[in-house]
Amino acid sequence: MEKIFSEIDLQQIVKRGNSLAKIMQQLHYFKNGIPKINLYKTATINDGIFKFSEKEVEEFCTYFDKHKHKYSIEKFVPASGAATRMFKSLNEFLTQFNPETDTINSYINLKKDKDLSLFIVGLRSFPFYNELKEKTKALFKDYPTYNSDQKVYAIIKALLTEEGLNYANKPKGILPFHIENNEILTPIDEHVFETEFYKKPNQKSKIHFTVTKEFEKDFLAITNKYENLEISFSYQDQTTDTISVNADNTPFRIENNELFFRPGGHGALIENLNQLQSEVIFIKNIDNVSQINRELILNNKKLIGGILLYTKRQVENFLKKLIKEDFNQTDIKEIVNFVETKMSFPLPEEFQMFQPEYQKEYLIKILNRPIRVCGMVKNEGEPGGGPFWIQDEKGRYTLQIVESSQIDLTNENQRTIFKNSTHFNPVDIVCSVKDFEGNKFDLTKFVDDKAAFITEKTKYGKPIKAFELPGLWNGAMAKWTTIFVEVPIETFNPVKKVNDLLKPAHQPNSLDNNSAL
Repeated sequence: MEKIFSEIDLQQIVKRGNSLAKIMQQLHYFKNGIPKINLYKTATINDGIFKFSEKEVEEFCTYFDKHKHKYSIEKFVPASGAATRMFKSLNEFLTQFNPETDTINSYINLKKDKDLSLFIVGLRSFPFYNELKEKTKALFKDYPTYNSDQKVYAIIKALLTEEGLNYANKPKGILPFHIENNEILTPIDEHVFETEFYKKPNQKSKIHFTVTKEFEKDFLAITNKYENLEISFSYQDQTTDTISVNADNTPFRIENNELFFRPGGHGALIENLNQLQSEVIFIKNIDNVSQINRELILNNKKLIGGILLYTKRQVENFLKKLIKEDFNQTDIKEIVNFVETKMSFPLPEEFQMFQPEYQKEYLIKILNRPIRVCGMVKNEGEPGGGPFWIQDEKGRYTLQIVESSQIDLTNENQRTIFKNSTHFNPVDIVCSVKDFEGNKFDLTKFVDDKAAFITEKTKYGKPIKAFELPGLWNGAMAKWTTIFVEVPIETFNPVKKVNDLLKPAHQPNSLDNNSAL
């Protein structure tokens, strides 16, 4: 250890609050690699993914409405990321287009930039259009005299630069996403609307956003208008940042020879989730909101919520029986059947050979875990993770949400399984995080540390290797009870690119295709 870190390095680590043991583990993985996940097969309908009839959906929704008053419920929204990727194409345009010599048509043809073309055509239909128009006129006094190409350049500059609206450097949560009754709605507003389905009489509904300190005041400016809500915030703690290394796996250093730490990805938010005290927590990404289909979206929230509450109740009853020794072999068969068919957890073949006492201990261990019910939508080519059966090093099969970066795609068998996935993870999750006695689980105890991954980045123009923690709904929840349920594709309406705001889910009226220049 002394050979890797100097006394000054150790002081820096202590000052930051990072764990030296975790840093050493990260350096070990940089040097030796991280084992890839072993996909066993794709999770499909009736084989890892439940699909319910209209009647069953209605029954689960009713169950949720009937029993929600018994539990403290909260919504958890990761909202700290900047909207940089949302405006990637427009940022590239700003850096590469010369308004003095280039034309928009030549640029679009040369770069094959269909995104820019669509942005221009749909300009009037963006919810930020009026604000952008006023900002452009304020920044460019001669704007009315510009030709159409110069106007496009001025508009995009007003949208993205620091002296303009600076949208690419702000978090998505505070950006205008929708307009309703002439009122601008942000993703924060839409997420607040979505708390209606778990609202209880005479109680404030809870919602929690992870934010960056820099923008907390902007979030507060939006959330302060909601008096009947309990809204809280947290930051991604720097103690979860991970060390970066050079190509030879030696620590990368910045100014003053200091070690370089980077945020460890959304997996770091397991610490934030772990701080919440509610029993039931819904998780949804900040940009997955819709201006239409709200009733359908809330109904499917009730669906997964009802499944969770029903499963939680059954699990608690079974655990009480097992711990009180108030059970017989008929009860064991009932519990085994529930674990395998309703909780999607196949027990080992040798389970029937176990002594009764060991059967009891094994079942208690399986049942006494956090539970997550995850909505899954049909795969329509979206990038990202999906539901799979995996086989661990002990030969056990479990359901996991797996990202492509966790898989050895050079292996033909693994690549085939991944490509044949039928469903996609939209991050539509509800969690039970307290045990049968009402005690909080320590969620950090259920993380699979080996589900981390290494990525290649650059710093100061130099290549570096970065360490990504196990993703929040990937390895960070790997040891939870996992139930996958098909939900309609209409519940998944993310805004990954600015032009996604022109899609029907974000446009209640037909687009005005007249140029706004």
